[in-house]
Amino acid sequence: MAGRDEFDLIARYFAPLAEAAPGAFNLTDDAARLDIPEDHDLVVTSDALVAGVHFLADQSPGDIARKVLRVNLSDLAAMGARPVGYLLAACLPQETDESWIAAFAEALKADQEIYGVALIGGDTVATSGPLSLTVTAHGAVPKGGLLRRNGAKEGDGVYVSGTIGDGALGLLAARGKLASLSNQDHAYLLDRYLCPRPRLRLGQALLGNATAALDLSDGLLADLGHLADESGLGARITQSRVPLSDAVRAAQQAEAGLVDLPMTGGDDYELCFTMPLEREGEIATVSQESGVPLTRIGTMMAGKGVTVIDEQGKERSIKQQGYRHF
Repeated sequence: MAGRDEFDLIARYFAPLAEAAPGAFNLTDDAARLDIPEDHDLVVTSDALVAGVHFLADQSPGDIARKVLRVNLSDLAAMGARPVGYLLAACLPQETDESWIAAFAEALKADQEIYGVALIGGDTVATSGPLSLTVTAHGAVPKGGLLRRNGAKEGDGVYVSGTIGDGALGLLAARGKLASLSNQDHAYLLDRYLCPRPRLRLGQALLGNATAALDLSDGLLADLGHLADESGLGARITQSRVPLSDAVRAAQQAEAGLVDLPMTGGDDYELCFTMPLEREGEIATVSQESGVPLTRIGTMMAGKGVTVIDEQGKERSIKQQGYRHF
């Protein structure tokens, strides 16, 4: 970054990302104005990602940009919100090349067009430490319609979107630990790890249908456990019902030790939600509206924690429940 100061970098690479947000004032003021419809509530989320912790240090700037934005959009999706803007705080190592910043900004621009959101502000600093990126995403949801983790009721069905375990197996692929996979399966899992798909359309389609929801970032068992705890209930899921991709099944066939990883690994960013069984007929409509397959994997029960049932109908004890941040 030699030869350029903060304001030069902002004007060249980040201000163009704010052109679609009138309240960002071209990133020339101290703060931004965020406009949301009067009949909506503002929803705010923030995630910090650090090189070597949340992504591999040698990942491309484009992959890093997509991940830091999309994991935040996934949080908005879990609450049924539509994204309306985001802040970016970038702590860039002093040796960062300007070409890296250009590629990073270009990937953000492409994702903004995909998800209908724009940068509204943030901060850019040089650091002697590792690359650290923090996005604070803002969304809007109709008043009173917010999806939370604490609304599940006893007897509600437990559902997940998409396939589970792709992110965790993709991380193994990125680390070169799934050499026996076909090139096609390896590429699929790697893409699923590097580029999460925030289920924004699904989150909005769940408004008025689901009783509780959250996104799966730390692992199915850990995150469903959070939902169950907040709802004052337990959950019972059948392992064979957890939807797996062909690539994950291929990896499990090659390595027996991967049987439980889809339930305990993180980085899926699919949605897990609960819905009354009498509304199960709505699932097909919600799936069609959101363009993503939905699978019922269990039921909310009286009690505490998540119980896993194997193919013989017996309870399983799984020690590792999910990713730990500390």
